Amino acid sequence: QLQLVESGGNLVQPGGSLKLSCAASGILFNSYPVAWFRQASGKEREAVYYIDTSGEMTWYADSVGGRFTISRDNAKNTVYLQMNSLTPEDSAVYYCAAVRDTRSFPPQFADAVFWGQGTQVTVSS
Repeated sequence: QLQLVESGGNLVQPGGSLKLSCAASGILFNSYPVAWFRQASGKEREAVYYIDTSGEMTWYADSVGGRFTISRDNAKNTVYLQMNSLTPEDSAVYYCAAVRDTRSFPPQFADAVFWGQGTQVTVSS
């Protein structure tokens, strides 16, 4: 069993930055790629970033390219999402998920094996 806990969500002004963390407990963490999804109010959950088990291969949605970056520290069982140049359109609940290694992009909701509880990001002046 794997448990994921997100943190770092907050209220931030447009143009600001946040760093989200996804801390995992369980011996299986290093065996799973991880994806960050987000779900804005009234919208479907969408994948925004993905990182493979080694941390060497990533995928990202066009909407966040050049602004967000993902990293993972397997020694700390943690995946990070650095978010810069935030806009109100980035406001959402952000979820991390351990996903099946399908190498099909974008990662789909059905690819997730374990979910975190989510962390709220609100971008507003």
